[in-house]
Amino acid sequence: MAKAPAKKKPTKGFEETLWDTANQLRGSVESSEYKHVVLSLVFLKFISDKFEKRRQQMIDDGQEAFVDMDVFYQQDNVFFLETHARWSYIKAHAKQDDIALLIDTALTTIEKANASLKGALPDNYFTRQGLETKKLASLIDAIDNIDTLANECEMSEEDLVGRVYEYFLGKFAATEGKGGGEYYTPKSVVTLLAEMLEPFQGKIYDPCCGSGGMFVQSLKFLESHKGRSKDIAIYGQELTNTTFKLAKMNLAIRGLSGDLGERSADTFFADQHPDLKADYIMANPPFNLKDWRNDAELTNDPRFAGFRTPPTGNANYAWILHMLSKLSEDGTAGFVLANGSMSTNTSGEGEIRQKLIEDDRIECMIALPGQLFYTTQIPVCLWFMTKNKKANSRYGYRDRSGETLFIDARDMGTMVSRVQKELTNDDLAKIADTYHAWRSSQGEQAHRIADKEISVEQYQDEAGFCKVATISDIKANDFVLTPGRYVGAADVIDDGIPFETKMTELTQTLYRQLDQAAALDKAIRANMEALGYER
Repeated sequence: MAKAPAKKKPTKGFEETLWDTANQLRGSVESSEYKHVVLSLVFLKFISDKFEKRRQQMIDDGQEAFVDMDVFYQQDNVFFLETHARWSYIKAHAKQDDIALLIDTALTTIEKANASLKGALPDNYFTRQGLETKKLASLIDAIDNIDTLANECEMSEEDLVGRVYEYFLGKFAATEGKGGGEYYTPKSVVTLLAEMLEPFQGKIYDPCCGSGGMFVQSLKFLESHKGRSKDIAIYGQELTNTTFKLAKMNLAIRGLSGDLGERSADTFFADQHPDLKADYIMANPPFNLKDWRNDAELTNDPRFAGFRTPPTGNANYAWILHMLSKLSEDGTAGFVLANGSMSTNTSGEGEIRQKLIEDDRIECMIALPGQLFYTTQIPVCLWFMTKNKKANSRYGYRDRSGETLFIDARDMGTMVSRVQKELTNDDLAKIADTYHAWRSSQGEQAHRIADKEISVEQYQDEAGFCKVATISDIKANDFVLTPGRYVGAADVIDDGIPFETKMTELTQTLYRQLDQAAALDKAIRANMEALGYER
C-alpha cells in the first residue's frame, strides 16, 4: 500500500505569527524593542525568500552558471546574499550558542554588499540584546512560518514592514497601556493623501517619515497610474534611530532610493534638508507634542519668518509652518493633525491660523471619522496647503484664489473590528473626486496626471458633506477651520408624506406611549404596596 503523503505543516496567519514571535521575547527584551527585533528578522527572511525565488528562476531558465553573480539579482531589485547571510543558513544554525552573532554577521554582510542599505540595518543589535539562544531559536522558528512572498501578494497594496510596525505599536499599546507618542498612519488615510496630492513627478517630502509608509503609498499611486518611479525624488527625516533604519529598509526592499538625511535627527533642531523645496509634502506629525522647545530656541529660524514668534504651545503649528517653508512655489502639502488644530486660539495659534487664511494658503480641510488609528482615539483632520491657487494649465487647475474647500467625512468609514474603522474604497473615491472636481478647470472639467487627461464630474456643494467657502466666510466664523461650520446639515430626503399627516401620526404614537407609561407606573405602585412599601 502506498504511503500517504505527509501533511503539509499549516501556515499561521500573518498577525497571529507576529504576536507569537513577540511572546517568545517576554522577559528577555524591553517591550519597546520587540518590534525591532522581529522586524529585522522578518526583513531578513523577506529578502532571502526573494533571493531564493530569483535564484530558482535563473536555474529554471538554464542560467545556473550565473547564480552567484550579484548583477543578475540587482537588475531585478533583488538583494544578492552570500551563503552565510541567507535565511536558510540562519535557520539551520538557529540552536547554536552563537546564533545572535551569526544574525549580526549576516546583516552586516548584506549592508556592505548592497549600497542602498547603507545605514539601514542594525549594527551588532542581536549580540547587544543578550537574547537567550533558546528564545531566539523559537523566534526564528515562528518567523519561518511566515510565507513572506504569499503575504507580498496578499498585501500587494500594503506597506509590509510598516504594517508589521503598526501591528506591534497597536498591540503593545493596548496590552501595556503605552502609546509611546508614536503613530503609524492607517493605510486608508495614507491612500487618501496620495490620491488627493497625486505625487507623480517631482520631490516628495515627509518631515516625520516613521517607517516610510507615505513614500510606499506614493510609489503605489505611481504604479496604479502607469507613472515612473524615476520621476520622483524622495526626501524624509525621522527622529528615532531604530525607526530611521526601518524606513531605509522599507524603501530598500522596494528598490526605492531616498534621501533620509545623514542620520536620525530632530526635524526642528537638526533639519537634514535646510534648502529643500518640495512639490509634495505628506506627513502625520506626532499629535499635540508638548515641551518641544524652550522659549529662547528657534526665535530667528527662517522657517518661522513672517510670524511674530515660533509657536509656544504644542508643536502642531510648528509642523504646519515647517512644512509651509519647505513647499515649492507650486507645491501642495497634505498632512494629518488632531482636530483641535482647526480651532485652537491658545499660545498664539489662532493668530498664526488667521495669517495662513488671509495669505490664502489653506486649500482644503477634511474632518475624518474617529477610530481610524491603532494607538489613539483622538479625532483627526487633514490639512491641505499650497502657496499658489492660481490657474495651472499643465494640471488643468483653475484659479481658486480666495477659496477653501471643506469636506466633512466624519460619517464615512466601516468598522473592521470592535475598535477600529477604515475608509472604504468608495469613501476614498468620493472624497478625492470631490477635491479634484473643485480644483479642475470649470471649462474643460479635467485635470492631468502624468500628462494624461482625467475626466471629472462638475463640482457642486453638497449639504452635510462639502462646501466651498471664501476668506470672508472663514473670517465670519472667527477663522475656525472646522468643516462642520461650513457644510451644514445633510438634506433630508422627501418621502412625499405631508407634514400634517406625519404630525398627526407622531402625536397619536406619543399619546399611546404616555398611556402605556401611566399604566406601568400604576402597576409598579401596586406591586410596591403589596410588598409593604407604601408612601
